Amino acid sequence: MLILEVFLFFFLHTSIVNSRIEEELQALQARGNSHRDVLEDAYNKETLHHIALMESKTDTEVIITDLNQNVIIASSKLDKAEEQVISHSIKDVPYFGRVLEDRWRSEKYISTVTPFSINENPKGYVYMFRSTDQVQNLISRLNHHFLAAAIITITLLIICILFLSKALTTPLIQMKKATEKLSKGDFSVHLPDMGDDELGELSRSIKILAADLKHLKEERVEFLASISHELRTPLTYIKGYADVARRKEIKKIDRDLYLGIIYEESEKLADMIKDLFDLAKIDKNTFAINRVQVELCSFLHSIYDKVLPVFKEKEIEFEIHCSHSLTVMIDPMRFKQVVLNLLDNAIKYSLPHTKTEIFVKREKGKVLIEIKDEGYGIPKEDLPFVFERFYRVDKSRSKDSGGTGLGLSIVKELIEAHDGNINVKSDLGKGTTFLITIEEMTE
Repeated sequence: MLILEVFLFFFLHTSIVNSRIEEELQALQARGNSHRDVLEDAYNKETLHHIALMESKTDTEVIITDLNQNVIIASSKLDKAEEQVISHSIKDVPYFGRVLEDRWRSEKYISTVTPFSINENPKGYVYMFRSTDQVQNLISRLNHHFLAAAIITITLLIICILFLSKALTTPLIQMKKATEKLSKGDFSVHLPDMGDDELGELSRSIKILAADLKHLKEERVEFLASISHELRTPLTYIKGYADVARRKEIKKIDRDLYLGIIYEESEKLADMIKDLFDLAKIDKNTFAINRVQVELCSFLHSIYDKVLPVFKEKEIEFEIHCSHSLTVMIDPMRFKQVVLNLLDNAIKYSLPHTKTEIFVKREKGKVLIEIKDEGYGIPKEDLPFVFERFYRVDKSRSKDSGGTGLGLSIVKELIEAHDGNINVKSDLGKGTTFLITIEEMTE
């Protein structure tokens, strides 16, 4: 900014000086033309004397010569600089005159010459002189004005720079301290509202980052606590019943019962570890999704035929409504895992003599799959968290009804891996509906 100001001041100063010199030369030439007009109207000694007398009272000088540069009259005694100018031969001077000398920095005078004629016959020349000291005094005063303006401008510029620097650096320093706190694991970041500009957006981004990191930290702690709890429970059962089953005096029927419990808890433990491995693979983007072209209704009917006996055993009515020809690009094994998981939840959390249905339809250029049951339903306050890992609506974590708490998390990850979306709607005591949206394959 300082360099720009200096450049602008230099350009402005040069332009004004050149303009002022040009004005002085034009005024000098205009004065010579005025004397020419007077001489051409009344050329006599009185006129010549009047012109010389008039110029002697001003800051300019006039010298009138004949065609051979012989001085007829002058407003003051000639000095060497004026004699040198007059001694130069001049030719083809236009009627309105011309500038003879404009080098105001190095010469003593600036000067112009105007020809005059009597009865249309060339008679001589009117030379006008102005001392460059006067011009330089004028430029000097202009320089002083420019210097004062420059000092004021630079002072104001420095004040503005200091103010703007403080205005810019203060929020940047605050954000730097906030990011240092984040790097040390302290997510209690408080930044003021900084408006709608780039700094404001950066401030909001840091606050969002702090909130996300805090949430991730809390999720990690909760996740580790949940894993610890979930693994400890079956291991406790296994260890406890194994200790009892090892006793020699125990009856065979009791030992078989305990061994059955150990086997059941081992199965639960294996399922949980498998789910954890699946989630770990998804998190690391190493979970293979091998998409192929699948006719969706036929695919869902094959799952329907497989799980229908389980629904009948639980006395739950099960229907599928899919009569359209819908082709999708999915991984059959992974998508089957999604549907079976959701149907398994419907079986677990529905009473006998209720109904579970699958609806398939086109909606806004996509395929919508609804899996609807008439089970217990999910409380409204729990709906936003059902897809979180280890989150259970059943806070008691019943051994009979509770799964690993990872199923819906895996379902959500798998659906998103298929570039789809899953949502849930539920009314407590009326049932739950899971809505899956995926792209339809078009030719």
